[in-house]
Amino acid sequence: MNKTDFINAIAENAKITKVDAKKLVNAFIETVEEAIRKGEKVAILGFGSFFVVKKTARKGVNPKTKEPIDIPARRVVKFKPGAGLAKVVK
Repeated sequence: MNKTDFINAIAENAKITKVDAKKLVNAFIETVEEAIRKGEKVAILGFGSFFVVKKTARKGVNPKTKEPIDIPARRVVKFKPGAGLAKVVK
């Protein structure tokens, strides 16, 4: 499912226009991005949590040349599914 399919599904399920559904989805994305940018955790009960994890610098290997490379420290976004979402997958 891509973003357009998602917007269409939201519009259908919520019985709202596609324009309103698009605004809703974009507002959700922007809100999560802003919270993540601030380093905050976004927890949606029953769905899951978005949070930032700091990865330390490490050594790696270039898969093409097999030469060692330095991978710098960075921050990455993680998602941990909630109990409700995890049950759907099992």
